[in-house]
Amino acid sequence: MDTVHRIAAEHGDLARDLAAQGVKYAVAAWIDVLGRPKSKTVPIDHLPNLLAGSERYTPRGMGGIGRMDPVEEEIAGIPDPATLQVLPWDRRVAWMVADMSWGGREPYALCPRSILRRQVEAAAETGYVCQLGVEPEFYAFRPESLEAGRLVPMTLSEEIEPSPAYDVEATLDSLPFLDRVCSYLDELGFGVFSFDAEGGEGQYEFDFAHAPVIEAADKVTLFRLAVRQAAKESGLLATFMPKPRAELWGSGAHFNMSLEDMAGRNLFRAAQGRENWSKEAYQFVAGVLHHAPALSALANPTTNSYRRLVERLADGEISWAPTKISYGYNNRSCMIRLPANRPAIENRAVDSSANTYLTAAYMLAAGLDGIRQGMDPGRARDDLTYLADVERLPRTLLEAVEAFENDPLTGEVFHERFVRDYAEMKVAEWERAHLEVTDHERAAYLLNL
Repeated sequence: MDTVHRIAAEHGDLARDLAAQGVKYAVAAWIDVLGRPKSKTVPIDHLPNLLAGSERYTPRGMGGIGRMDPVEEEIAGIPDPATLQVLPWDRRVAWMVADMSWGGREPYALCPRSILRRQVEAAAETGYVCQLGVEPEFYAFRPESLEAGRLVPMTLSEEIEPSPAYDVEATLDSLPFLDRVCSYLDELGFGVFSFDAEGGEGQYEFDFAHAPVIEAADKVTLFRLAVRQAAKESGLLATFMPKPRAELWGSGAHFNMSLEDMAGRNLFRAAQGRENWSKEAYQFVAGVLHHAPALSALANPTTNSYRRLVERLADGEISWAPTKISYGYNNRSCMIRLPANRPAIENRAVDSSANTYLTAAYMLAAGLDGIRQGMDPGRARDDLTYLADVERLPRTLLEAVEAFENDPLTGEVFHERFVRDYAEMKVAEWERAHLEVTDHERAAYLLNL
């Protein structure tokens, strides 16, 4: 089979070493716009060809973006050998992440990993290295509950009032599943810090070590795969849908982002200044806030995302989700929080459906724009911003996409083909939802108008 690059002799040795460990197959996954990994699977003796770019794809329309075009040129998956790991839940399979390329010549315009790499290189040109830690939340529930019309958690302890958040009994009762996830993450080198039952019934969060931003995005992709696999093995279904039901807490994926210099010194902490944060940190915050409406099209990429970005749950409880474009030091009603326990800014608006590569690329570019232009974020908020007269985050996916198209930064981060195809895809998604006549509307209007 043809390859994009020359086959390396040492990759034959690697294939034989893996085969001796019992590995039979290899995948080199490219990440679609929905954040799902896609790959052909090759026998392990074909690994040298795979690493040389032998596998080609027709990706438009396959990953939720772009219209299918049967005559469009194929693209090659170029694996990153540094990401190679044996999957702990199926040791027959070696996993790698791939970048999509036009015949090895240039990055594919719709490849999220390549888009992020471009921003990483732009940051490096100005002396910055970006670090990212993500706090992903998700729900796991009994599959038979889909028929019952509600999401039933795995144990009764998760239905305690007012919330099972941090509840030890709920965590221990769920440990057969959570331990499986944790074991997989440990073997994959995630550096798990903690895990817990979250605010929703059957909702969980895992926290693990931060990393350079591309590596962090690779981790999140593998994390989602591991969670789904562990759930299936435990007789459960896992979902990263931001708001599965109106009365449930939303699932976020808070982004903790920081900059370092080339020597590894964090640039967001300062010995002096407001709350020990540096000038660069405040300028970075200002840039993210300035571009927040456009960023929402990526950080909150589904129509369901905007059911999370509300002040209150269906039962009237405060949602804890940000709705205003604001920042504060320990104010969890703000979009951006400057936490005391880590030298990274926390973007609380990102939800669990976000493509980590795309969201990180735009957030990094926005922060760097703030530094470049010396932006000022204004005063930090110490009030409940839900009640404050502050600019609001977009209320709908359509509003966010329009901001995305109109922000000049978008054209600097993304190829025009990506902007066109992404906007077209998301507007169509919003229109499909908007055209639906719901049971709620019939109950409200059918006999009353």
